[in-house]
Amino acid sequence: METKPTEISSSKMFGGYNKRYKHFSPTLGCSMNFHIFFPPPTSPSHKFPVLYWLSGLTCTDENFIAKSGAQRAASNEGVALIVPDTSPRGLNVEGESDSWDFGVGAGFYLNATQEKWKNWRMYDYVVKELPTLLLENFPELDTSRASIFGHSMGGHGALTVYLKNLDKYKSVSAFAPITNPINCPWGLKAFTNYLGENKADWEEYDATCLVSRFNNVSATILIDQGGDDKFLKDQLLPHKFEAACRKVGVPLLVRLQPGYDHSYYFIATFIDDHIRHHAQALKL
Repeated sequence: METKPTEISSSKMFGGYNKRYKHFSPTLGCSMNFHIFFPPPTSPSHKFPVLYWLSGLTCTDENFIAKSGAQRAASNEGVALIVPDTSPRGLNVEGESDSWDFGVGAGFYLNATQEKWKNWRMYDYVVKELPTLLLENFPELDTSRASIFGHSMGGHGALTVYLKNLDKYKSVSAFAPITNPINCPWGLKAFTNYLGENKADWEEYDATCLVSRFNNVSATILIDQGGDDKFLKDQLLPHKFEAACRKVGVPLLVRLQPGYDHSYYFIATFIDDHIRHHAQALKL
């Protein structure tokens, strides 16, 4: 089983390249795909900082690459985009594809503790396996300069991964993140099944809970939220995260964008601001 990544597609865009890779993941126990957008090189020895994007429910590694338009700003800023998938695939665990908000395409960027879902270890895949894979196989990337962002479930992933690894990432941002999953239907369903009934275990993957413990945050956290997002009131709960950040003095900018929904039209509209936000932190 090939743990080294194999290139399976390449497309030129804004002077750089979208490249898709396949590899066997020992963490997840299955074959996985991921995308990298490489900006145009400025010199033969130049290394690009990396910006990880974590996608939302039902997505693969392809949605962001095809729909966000992030490559234009990433090319201008000289930042490589790293886009993993959202869950293990092809394991044929009973019930893995029964619903769109749990199982395949819904890894929630945690390490499952329940035996049935033991391969769902997207937290370790994103935080440990993928950065090591990049370091060992892509000399043009500077994995020591990394930032992270994401959308919805991926926004939850980005915030929690960042807060628990402030030494590994320079900055974080999110589009319509699930900020308090222990108090919303998506989170209750996922956490009960992946982590069991112990609520203390759930709090390890809840940004609103984590920020009270991990608050030595230097770069401002940027969140964009669509005002007409149908999930705003019952699933995303940004006001809870805002209150928690305020309590411990964590710098946070939440921009409520009137009229925008939960889609990639919303993401594409504001993506350049997020790329610049991270580029600034990565170049310090």
